[in-house]
Amino acid sequence: MYEDIKDKIVEVCHKMWQKGWVAANDGNVTVKVGDNRFLATRTGISKAEITRDHIGLIDKDFNIIEKPTDDWRPSSEVKMHIKCYNDRPDVGAVVHAHPPVSTGFACAHIPLDDYCMIETVIAVGSVPLTPYGTPSTFEVPEAIEPYLQEHDVMLLTNHGALTVGADLTTAYYRMETLELQAQISLVARLLGGVKDIDRENIDRLIGMRPQYGVTGKHPGYKKYSGDDK
Repeated sequence: MYEDIKDKIVEVCHKMWQKGWVAANDGNVTVKVGDNRFLATRTGISKAEITRDHIGLIDKDFNIIEKPTDDWRPSSEVKMHIKCYNDRPDVGAVVHAHPPVSTGFACAHIPLDDYCMIETVIAVGSVPLTPYGTPSTFEVPEAIEPYLQEHDVMLLTNHGALTVGADLTTAYYRMETLELQAQISLVARLLGGVKDIDRENIDRLIGMRPQYGVTGKHPGYKKYSGDDK
């Protein structure tokens, strides 16, 4: 059941490993497949080795509905995923990974609130840094809650990154966008500083989201670094 979606999850997991966004058993992916039904990757497996047989079905109370093997269990990080689904009915998939440059910003406690790259301004806007939360606890869902209604992309302090989307492809692409923006922002800082697009054109770009068919939330113009340009 849900074989096509499982195949897509496997593809995304393999891509994340190939890109170096996850090491060892890092990262997790979930997809909403029905009312209170979510496919989830198993805990304790490299995303390089994941197959359909490592993907099970859970509900929002973390009950296992279907498991491919007797010892299957989801990642303890699914608490964070379920929070996204509970608070955002438009969310159909959640991706968590540790892309190196983005996670570098998270470890330096620097939000990615630049408005310097046209595509990123349209796609995601600024990316907040959520408060620290101990993995596998309810601290992480509580930490992301204040940001979920405005953001589809978040940095998790000293932890990694989280993206959501109407479907898995969208959630995955947002992780790609985040990591590219982090790389560009880092280079710009090394070259003397990030130069934002002027405010009028930022607003124009954000207003073009419907024209490009961009779904999800957008914070508008919002700064988290205290540098309100």
